[in-house]
Amino acid sequence: MTKSPLRSLDGNLLLEALHDADRGLLAPHAERREVGRGDVLFRAGDDVSHVTFPAQGCVVTLVVPLQDGKSVETATVGREGAIGGVVSQGYLPAFGQAVVQVAGPVIRIDADRLAEAKHASKTVRDLFVRYADCLLAQVLQSVACNAAHTIERRCMRWLLTLQDRLGTPDLPVTHEVLADMLGVRRAYLTEVLGRLRRDGLIEIGHRRLTLPDRARAEAASCECHAAVRHHFAEVLGAIYAPGGRIVAVDASEPDRLKPPSPTVTLRELAP
Repeated sequence: MTKSPLRSLDGNLLLEALHDADRGLLAPHAERREVGRGDVLFRAGDDVSHVTFPAQGCVVTLVVPLQDGKSVETATVGREGAIGGVVSQGYLPAFGQAVVQVAGPVIRIDADRLAEAKHASKTVRDLFVRYADCLLAQVLQSVACNAAHTIERRCMRWLLTLQDRLGTPDLPVTHEVLADMLGVRRAYLTEVLGRLRRDGLIEIGHRRLTLPDRARAEAASCECHAAVRHHFAEVLGAIYAPGGRIVAVDASEPDRLKPPSPTVTLRELAP
């Protein structure tokens, strides 16, 4: 049996949400490749000519490198999203850096071809506008979180965000990587993780951390994790499995999207 060219888009929820006619605009231009943990997809200042869609279990983190050698996470993107030229037509210098945190497949589409598909299809254009809004919300919430919340709550927020994209309590993340994402020294993070382990919130294994109780992890996190999940659900139609994993987004009926809801109080968003 001949494999359908539309299958080249499988594994990424944004692309899977599109109907076949819209997927047909993108499938001929899709390129699949495997990326490894630690691979840098683009650096600050690079021209970004392709939009990259993590697929299946792949996770990419957007970070801002600082002059002292540290870097701070601004957004974590898995199979629910895309990075690089999401809003623009590409070929603009990147402000930050995209680093692969969990190895796996990605789908690359030339930014010009994606721009053509947006022009040809209102549904494609609408889906990416809504996703760009959600990505910006994640970045803004990360800025607020880094400025206002304790390292323990920030740590739980980051681990929950990763779990949302992997769907497993066992998270393949090292102390070194997590320290880089949170912008702190590894020795300091080790102390923080020790406190979280003593409280029963995490388990520490070889090159991985485990969240044994999702509900307790959510209660120990700041409100930032719930706020971003709420925005993804409201704006992008994200659907979450009971364990927290994002399992689908909605690209249908762009003209019938409800207007933004009134501001949700922190109490309403709290787990």
